[in-house]
Amino acid sequence: MTQASLLTLPSTDQRIVYSSITWEQFKLIQAGFTNSPGIRLAYYNSTIEIIMPGREHEMLSRLIGFLIGLFCLENAIEFEPTGSMTQEREGVVSAQADESYCFGSSKPIPDLVIEVVVTSGDTNKLKRYQALEVPEVWFWQDGLFSLYRLRNNQYKKIIRSEIPELATLSIDLLTRCVLMAQTSRLEAAKEFRNALKSSSA
Repeated sequence: MTQASLLTLPSTDQRIVYSSITWEQFKLIQAGFTNSPGIRLAYYNSTIEIIMPGREHEMLSRLIGFLIGLFCLENAIEFEPTGSMTQEREGVVSAQADESYCFGSSKPIPDLVIEVVVTSGDTNKLKRYQALEVPEVWFWQDGLFSLYRLRNNQYKKIIRSEIPELATLSIDLLTRCVLMAQTSRLEAAKEFRNALKSSSA
């Protein structure tokens, strides 16, 4: 299967949204899904979103996570991959990112969250992370990254990460290798490592 055909596979994500939900109702629903791995819940502005990620979504998420982990290892960066851990502000917001990271040291709120969007975009996700005060949010959609940095409690679009540990990470290189990895993980890893070594030489 070619790279192009992989990019056009239909999404198998399932997404359910309910509005006019109180925080207390959300916590009851959340408790009901405790033993349902793979299902992600989010709450903000009296709205609950229940997401059951499909194969394409999970594959892209893991590929991005793999490459960021490789970047950190190659550059001797201490990092904590916190995945889709639940991030909450009591009574206000709850979110589970596709990938999330702390750099340098462990923190209650990660330095970076990454969302893979294989259906239509959802600006509510940025509002959730704004309420959580996540410093940086990346979206992967239609083969491209969009990066946002929290400044004065508002997200501003940026072209490269402002997280000190990721300052030398080329988003163009990361994008190219995520696309390549959909066909061959080995070739993508080789390309990524070679580029990293060339840039540091």
